[in-house]
Amino acid sequence: MAMVKKSITVTDQQDSWIKAQIEMGHYGNESEVLRELIRERQQREQESSREIELIRSKLIQAEKSGFTEQSSKEILEEIKNGLGRDTI
Repeated sequence: MAMVKKSITVTDQQDSWIKAQIEMGHYGNESEVLRELIRERQQREQESSREIELIRSKLIQAEKSGFTEQSSKEILEEIKNGLGRDTI
């Protein structure tokens, strides 16, 4: 994959945290730290999109099926556990 050089500015506290991550051996250099943070954010955004689609799907399914005996807590727990992902 092609790489593009970027110049960024961070606070002193952020710089210390980045350096500590490298010193602890979690990363080889500052670029690796930042790339990992970006990857994690991208993954969270993708997961959020999937969760929104799951909720939409459940709402459509619920509208079509009528009433449920499940409590709102049970429904939220089902969504959090990813049940019904095959309906998307």
